[in-house]
Amino acid sequence: METYKKTFSIKRLWIILTVGMVVMFGILLALGAEIYQKAPPIPEAVKSTSGEVLYTRDDIQTGQNVWQSIGGMEQGSIWGHGSYLAPDWSADWLHREAEALLALRTQTPLAGLTQAQDMALHKAALQDEMRTNGYNPSTGIITVSDMRALAIKQVQNHYIRLYEGSDQESLALRRDYAFPAHGLLNHTEAKQLAAFYFWTAWGATTNRPGMEITYTSNWPHEPLVGNKPTTGILMWSIASVILLLAGAGALVAYYAKQFDAWQQEIAPEEGIAKADILDSAVITPSMRATAKYFWIVCALFLAQVLLGIVTAHYAVEGQGLYGLPFAEYFPYTVTRTWHTQLAVLWIATAWLATGLYVAPMMSGKDPKYQRFGVNFLFFSLLIIVVGSFVGQWAAVHRFFNNLTMNFWFGHQGYEYVDLGRFWQIYLTVGLFLWVGLVVRALWPVLQQKGGKSLIYLVLVSAIAIGLLYAAGLMWGQHTHISIMEYWRWWVVHLWVEGIFEVFATAIISLLFVRMGILRITTATVMVLFATIIFLFGGVLGTFHHLYFSGTPTSVIAVGAMLSALEVVPLLVVGFEAYTRYKVEHEAEWERNYHWPFMFFAAVLFWNLVGAGLFGFLINPPIALYYMQGLNTTASHGHAALFGVYGMLGLGLTLYCLRGLTNTKLWNESLLKISFWSLNIGLAMMTFLSLLPQGILQTYTSIEKGYSFARSAEYIQSPVMQALVWARVPGDVVFSIGVFAFVWFVFRAFVPRTKEHE
Repeated sequence: METYKKTFSIKRLWIILTVGMVVMFGILLALGAEIYQKAPPIPEAVKSTSGEVLYTRDDIQTGQNVWQSIGGMEQGSIWGHGSYLAPDWSADWLHREAEALLALRTQTPLAGLTQAQDMALHKAALQDEMRTNGYNPSTGIITVSDMRALAIKQVQNHYIRLYEGSDQESLALRRDYAFPAHGLLNHTEAKQLAAFYFWTAWGATTNRPGMEITYTSNWPHEPLVGNKPTTGILMWSIASVILLLAGAGALVAYYAKQFDAWQQEIAPEEGIAKADILDSAVITPSMRATAKYFWIVCALFLAQVLLGIVTAHYAVEGQGLYGLPFAEYFPYTVTRTWHTQLAVLWIATAWLATGLYVAPMMSGKDPKYQRFGVNFLFFSLLIIVVGSFVGQWAAVHRFFNNLTMNFWFGHQGYEYVDLGRFWQIYLTVGLFLWVGLVVRALWPVLQQKGGKSLIYLVLVSAIAIGLLYAAGLMWGQHTHISIMEYWRWWVVHLWVEGIFEVFATAIISLLFVRMGILRITTATVMVLFATIIFLFGGVLGTFHHLYFSGTPTSVIAVGAMLSALEVVPLLVVGFEAYTRYKVEHEAEWERNYHWPFMFFAAVLFWNLVGAGLFGFLINPPIALYYMQGLNTTASHGHAALFGVYGMLGLGLTLYCLRGLTNTKLWNESLLKISFWSLNIGLAMMTFLSLLPQGILQTYTSIEKGYSFARSAEYIQSPVMQALVWARVPGDVVFSIGVFAFVWFVFRAFVPRTKEHE
């Protein structure tokens, strides 16, 4: 046992965690500075060799703001980031420009050559022209040939017609892309948007100064311009797999070596509690006030799933819903925006409510004005949800004539942080208010002697939740998109996928200790150890989202290696599952927590499948090179976001409901239906629809190029449409689980309400 205590010294673990996080975040910030310095330059002007000005800097930056105002990443993607139904605009422009320039070149055949030889020489000249960097740092001007300027104008006209909806071909494409029926742009806006698309495509086909790779590391795969995987992409992918195997072997061996000792000290020194300690816990006024949070969790969860079904259906009809003109009022861009935003909001609300519920329970009393703070925060969250949703709807329907007003109150256009800057600031303030409420409620516990490490970890992770979301304020209206992407993934990866998981793990362990089924020293060691393993890969694993976002090649090296380590702790999920099972089956009264524990068990399964298997499927650079922005990403997103974080939110909700409702009136049959329907439905929609779509798109991306895999021609093909319809059975089963859960919560609360009446 001495070996166990020595190996898992809490003090030593705190030192490792602290030093490690300083180093990891230091590297994250250092590479961030390099992204600032080496991002693709935004020129003062784009000119032809004859002196014609095609675009100005203002055109490009205003075009980016126009793109944001119409939904941005919720209506197609840029550099692979965004929605999947419309094209990736960078790849689409690049392919169209290359085809247009090649057609112009081949109008004049070269003398004395066969047709094949003529085409080969023209293609070689095309690649040379488009890959040559025509940017002059001293003047800030990009110079293109007169012939290329003509090709650019041809592509520009295509986009102007598309966004103006000025002909039948464009109207047909708008339906295929599920564009808003009433979201047309004027000529000036459409031209500015085209300028932004041109610039993103220019960065994807132009070599960095002194290098043979583009600003996006040769992404997307486009044979016409010679975009293919770099040597570094291949080498770092191989290295990441080797590191994964080495890390997996080392960690499994370490777990196996320490597991027996760990299990011997898992129970409290005085033994497992003989009764449910929480039955005698004082439910304070502020704890009771959290009930409304769980009502809103159910409402947002239900709305999110319904919007997801509608959004998926738009992939078939584009601008209709079984013939109904639903899209005239709630087009794809709006429903997808709300669907993705609600996914984060309802899950985060469940976690935040758990913190507000558990903190006073630990101290046994409410600080002064705690209930007022809980209620104030709740109504603030409601205002944020309603206000941001109305703003996004108004933006997509072109009710904001001023792009600055759109940025502040409308649609920022950046996936998962689409809400206007005003609402974003409001939510940041709300999160810090939440941190204050949790800290002040736990403060009396910190005055007690012994066992404070777990409480400190809860507090540190709570503070980090506020700080990491605030990273979303680091960009402005005209910020370079590469820099914006760097900070956006601080929010999406480190906030949603990272620190919330640490907070939830610490809260669950704290609850187990409070219930008398887990020794506090063992719980502290387990949480600290898991946090170290997770964050050591997770912090710098952020860069696997940024391989091809106009970032330097160092991002690929660091992202590939460290994102591989993200998967390593998931490979020992069996050990954790066994530990949970043992902890949860030591006493008869623990059956009262069967369903919360079942949802926690589902978290472990989907952590392995959704985050682990599907995550590593797209994490290596060579895989993501062909898969970025395809439905393989959607498979990972659905299985990880709901399977891990959603299931965790539902489990925490059920845990808190034990103190807020009369458990004798719980309908366990509804929970059983909900649990199995949610898990089976998620598996069906993933394995029958999303993953097959992604695999077919990947094959096409490799064979024919990325732009074709994202084109309307391919997305609307019979096979892809059949796979979209194959999602319906899974959606139906999943929806049954959602309705069963919501009905269960309603039935759990209503009898208690009637008793008080």
